[in-house]
Amino acid sequence: MDPNNVNEASDKMSDDGEMASVMGFSGFGKKARTFDLDAIFEQTRRTAIERSQRALERKQNDDQMEEEGESSKSVKSSVHTQRDKAATATSRKQESESSSDSGSDSDSESELIGPPLPPQYTAQDDDDEHVRLPRLPGNAAHSDDDEGETQDDDDDDDDDNPVKKIPDTHEITLQHGTKTVSALALDPSGARLVTGGYDYDVRFWDFAGMDQALQAFRSLQPCECHQIKTLQYSNTGDVILVVSGNAQAKVLDRDGFNVMECVKGDQYIVDMAKTKGHTAMLNSGCWHPKIKEEFMTCSNDGTVRTWDLSSEKKHKSVFKPRSFQGKKVIPTCCTYSRDGKLIAAGCQDGTIQIWDRNLSVHTKFHCRQAHIPGSDTSCLSFSYDGMTLASRGGDDTLKMWDIRNFRNPVNFATGLTNYFTMTDCCFSPDDKLLVTGTSVKKDEGNGKLVFFERTSFQKVYEIEVTNASVVRCLWHPKLNQIMVGTGNGLSKVYYDPVKSHRGAKLCVVKSQRKERQAETLTQDYIITPHALPMFREARQRSTRKQLEKDRLDPKKSHKPEPPVSGPGRGGRVAAHGGTLSSFIVKNIALDKTDDSNPRQAILRHAKEASENPYWVAPAYTQTQPEPVFAEESEEDEEADKEPEWKKRKI
Repeated sequence: MDPNNVNEASDKMSDDGEMASVMGFSGFGKKARTFDLDAIFEQTRRTAIERSQRALERKQNDDQMEEEGESSKSVKSSVHTQRDKAATATSRKQESESSSDSGSDSDSESELIGPPLPPQYTAQDDDDEHVRLPRLPGNAAHSDDDEGETQDDDDDDDDDNPVKKIPDTHEITLQHGTKTVSALALDPSGARLVTGGYDYDVRFWDFAGMDQALQAFRSLQPCECHQIKTLQYSNTGDVILVVSGNAQAKVLDRDGFNVMECVKGDQYIVDMAKTKGHTAMLNSGCWHPKIKEEFMTCSNDGTVRTWDLSSEKKHKSVFKPRSFQGKKVIPTCCTYSRDGKLIAAGCQDGTIQIWDRNLSVHTKFHCRQAHIPGSDTSCLSFSYDGMTLASRGGDDTLKMWDIRNFRNPVNFATGLTNYFTMTDCCFSPDDKLLVTGTSVKKDEGNGKLVFFERTSFQKVYEIEVTNASVVRCLWHPKLNQIMVGTGNGLSKVYYDPVKSHRGAKLCVVKSQRKERQAETLTQDYIITPHALPMFREARQRSTRKQLEKDRLDPKKSHKPEPPVSGPGRGGRVAAHGGTLSSFIVKNIALDKTDDSNPRQAILRHAKEASENPYWVAPAYTQTQPEPVFAEESEEDEEADKEPEWKKRKI
């Protein structure tokens, strides 16, 4: 070997070592590895064809095993796994051979010099299992690669079934009171629930602030002694519309404080359009879905009025429902369309009348025989697409209308008992189901929440809520939870831990707070800051410590003895002497003194009083003179002996 070449190689190696220590990597002077992309594409194509052939063979084998009745998923999966491993090893070996043949004079394959491979080629070289194969017809149910797709298809089927979306696996019960819950409202975010009832109370429930005790954080009577008919949050959630049995609607803020009260109209004016407000009891009301300052009310005075939050002295516009003969008709419910352009009202004569919001004279749509005349239409609800209207009638029916063809209902259901003028109906968030409640008499069954499919109008599901009527129902689209108000003072919330969001899920996970004992003063404490030190009382630092000390004291913590009733127990006699009246009767019965002669009764103590003076005589013992009494004379004796008619009359 030439010594000069050896010296040059050693110098080169030392230079490479110094360069590697400075740069942080080695391998200087080596030629970069090259890749033949055409060969890689060809190899990928061959692998795909081989896998397709193996999948076809597996399908044929599976069909044969099913015919013989000896198919086994566990054996099949193990065989498939071994085949896949063998195929993977073969393909990797072939790729390594092709890359080694196509590569140039690189000394080592472990150290690659040059830019990294693109991600798609790296994934193909590292793991051939990620290569998507062309799907063979009829192979989706049997191939292992398509099991996930089969599960996705099943999930799609569940999504197509609207019954699977009903959140009814769990429920919580909120105790509003003992009377009917006639109003429910949930703000758009789903954070607060408001309930109102026949007991005149409005209760506020905060899901985020409640624990498992499920107590309302505020209760008030905004309309004094009037039943609450309707509650609704505005589209921004900052104010609440309260419609009660009086003629004036109120608007409250989120905390229950008064924001506005509508003016009352003049009841002596015949034309209701000339009055500034309603003159009779309200029946229903709702907010405009787009304009946050506008709301609507309907009343027994035969008008539907719209109001503006900024002007409480006068209504905004008046709509007057009319019968076929042109007479006044009382609207029992009202609502806006989803876009806010239409106003619908259900009337006592069984008609449903719809106006354009900007034209209050003539109706745009009018159905004269929607329900039986004389029955109160309890609810109108537009679908989310705005083309369908659902009506809940007092004639025990639920009907669905297409407002483009408003003469006849699209579908209807009968036999849905309705005893209340505010029984609700609403659409599901996906617009595929229609929900309403049924009424029952006392102790005659359970009230139900009934679900109808929108297209076929078949009853697909029902929930037995409680042994009272189901009056209000509300399906919140954001929470995916169903709120129900019943006739026995309960408000129930149905939810699903997987399909629902927030709402009732926030409060059921919180443990109930431990009640703290009320800290009361054990004794009256008079604050005298300028008193002298000798008269100053020690300040009570903590009443809780004093209560704990008093609890350990057996005398202070002794429970007072209850009054004894009956013959007596525990050494206490209750036959007589237990009360003041029995004590007096007992003493009267034991007193044997005879008070028939009052003079003798007084003189009975004269001797003792003279011998032992106690009250007056001791004070005058030294100064009191001796009493001198006149002696009896003979004249007095003779006068006594005179006859009565001679005696001097005094």
